[in-house]
Amino acid sequence: MPLLGDISHQQLVETLTNITQQIKKPKAIIVISAHWEARQVRVTHQKTPDLRYDYNGFPEASYTFKYPCAGAPELAEQLVSKLNTAGIDAELEENRGLDHGVFVPLTIMYPDADIPCIQLSLVKGLDPDLHLKLGEVIAENLAEDVLIIGSGFSFHNMRAFFTKDDLAHQQMNQSFEDWLVETCSSQTITEEQRMVRFKEWEQAPYARYCHPREEHLLPLHVCYGAAGRACDVVYSISILDKKASMYLWSSRIPPMSDSNTE
Repeated sequence: MPLLGDISHQQLVETLTNITQQIKKPKAIIVISAHWEARQVRVTHQKTPDLRYDYNGFPEASYTFKYPCAGAPELAEQLVSKLNTAGIDAELEENRGLDHGVFVPLTIMYPDADIPCIQLSLVKGLDPDLHLKLGEVIAENLAEDVLIIGSGFSFHNMRAFFTKDDLAHQQMNQSFEDWLVETCSSQTITEEQRMVRFKEWEQAPYARYCHPREEHLLPLHVCYGAAGRACDVVYSISILDKKASMYLWSSRIPPMSDSNTE
């Protein structure tokens, strides 16, 4: 929908574009997408990955998108080796193309498709502890010029998107967003407390209303696992009349104060 010019995704497009202006252009990109789950971590290994149009019922133009980026086979091999050494089962993926959780944001952020990219799967069972650990291992000895993107959605109740909203549901959406912003950005909670919040995210206000299934939240766990600290910037946006948020960790941006999270 963002690539088709849908106006309800305008803030998403503007924010992703803004982020690329705040960070140095990476030499490689790792994307963890909500749209791929496997029995173990799988990592794309192709030199020239295809695209996977993993949706249906959209206009014909949405099945003609191209994003001819290169893969990064050597980086994929390094990650798989590192994950297996750390006790996380991982394998190289030779056939699966990059899904829309990858090529849609990257088309917006880096339309020239001139940065090598690999995609990692989530692991079936959707264990938050495992995905936090996945982020930690990815970040170990990773070059500073590699960008990690957690491609999900801070609100992902599909039924709610297509039913009439009311004040009660808006408050449920906002309550979870407030908790998530505090969890990711607060400078007053310890990292132990932040880690517990991520592990026990279901205890957040209206967590299961916002995420009946958590596959769209767990890419954020991977990113926090990689960073291990409060984020630097929070972006609050509206998509399809729902409150949502994005989070940026960057050593090149001064840490934010809590007053900037609103």
